[in-house]
Amino acid sequence: MGELTVSPAGRRTPEYRWLQPAELWETAERPGARRSTRDWVVDSLCFLVALAWTLVAGLDLLQPEPDIVPQWTDTPVWLAWADLLAGAALTTALWWRRRFPVQLAVLATVSGTFSIAGAIAGMIIIFTLAVHRRFGVTAVIAVASLAGNAVFAQLRPEEGVSFAESLAWSTVFLAITLLWGMVVRSRRQLVMSLRDRAERAESEQQLRVSQARAMERTRIAREMHDVLAHRISLLSLHAGALEIHPSAAPAEVAGAAGVIRASAHQALQDLREVIGVLREPASDDTPERPQPTLGELPALADESRAAGVRVRLELQVDDAATVPAGTGRAAYRIVQEGLTNARKHAPGTTVRVCVAGTPGTGLTIDIRNPAPVGARPAVTIPGTGTGLVGLAERATLAGGRLTSGRGADGEFSLTAWLPWGQPGVAQ
Repeated sequence: MGELTVSPAGRRTPEYRWLQPAELWETAERPGARRSTRDWVVDSLCFLVALAWTLVAGLDLLQPEPDIVPQWTDTPVWLAWADLLAGAALTTALWWRRRFPVQLAVLATVSGTFSIAGAIAGMIIIFTLAVHRRFGVTAVIAVASLAGNAVFAQLRPEEGVSFAESLAWSTVFLAITLLWGMVVRSRRQLVMSLRDRAERAESEQQLRVSQARAMERTRIAREMHDVLAHRISLLSLHAGALEIHPSAAPAEVAGAAGVIRASAHQALQDLREVIGVLREPASDDTPERPQPTLGELPALADESRAAGVRVRLELQVDDAATVPAGTGRAAYRIVQEGLTNARKHAPGTTVRVCVAGTPGTGLTIDIRNPAPVGARPAVTIPGTGTGLVGLAERATLAGGRLTSGRGADGEFSLTAWLPWGQPGVAQ
């Protein structure tokens, strides 16, 4: 058995895990690999059993009248000694049976043509071959062993037993050994295959979790970007007002400066949250993020009014508390982006925001503002030009739709519809 290492999934697995499952049992114990405690116990038992049989059979054959092993006719002394030495060699070789299963199986096949003392050791080696080598190699050795058994039955016939009966019994023992070894091999391959599948499934699950976390963090960062853009637009608007009216009353200047300071502080906080979401590694603790709802639209309108934007908000929503969180958050973002666009492209106009809906019919958001009068102001709020694209994507992902454009009278409209099912009905 190979040394144990820690796999990516955290499990302790053999060092030969770099092999594919189909090739795993084609490689036996590698040079320098240390045996486990179980291997030492199994190898010691095999060695002791084979050694006991070798001593009993070999010494009994050297006695004039053998009475323990079956009586073999015409066994000269030199053959009995050769039998004992072959059995001792095979028994000693059992310590390397995992490293050299094919070579030892060939040696066991050759010695099996004349040796009785090496029978148990030979069976153990054949069993090891069936466990650690594919069926093709095992089949070749099995055919060679059958031929060796036929030679043994011819060279050393047992008294009172015919050649066919002796060959049949040796074939039965060989078949049992091979089948047992192949069953063990198949079971080990099945266990390894199931373990590989489990580890692969766990790795894929961890990858999916990591991807989901990354996507969630990106989505959170995008939402924070919307909030940050709103703060900065207010900041730019107040700064522009101070630049246009430098002779305003000190109280107005102080008020505008206070709003600028507060907006800058909030924008800085939002920026820190965005950077924190993007930099912190994914963990089980979800980062804190703003979760606006439909009930925060009046506060959003008041914030825009404080910046000098004329906003007329109409909420015609039955039981706003039952609006799904995702729908309410999407509606808030759409209204927020609509107000931001109005401040950018139509300063000084009145923005009409109408949010209406009932469970079952959906939530309708309508934002309208007339075209600006006069020349375009010198101070403008920079933008990326993708705000409406992002809103359309958000509405689509929520299961709704969004349209925008300027009418024949020059009025710009932003209309969205979001699904709002019946309470208690799965969406």
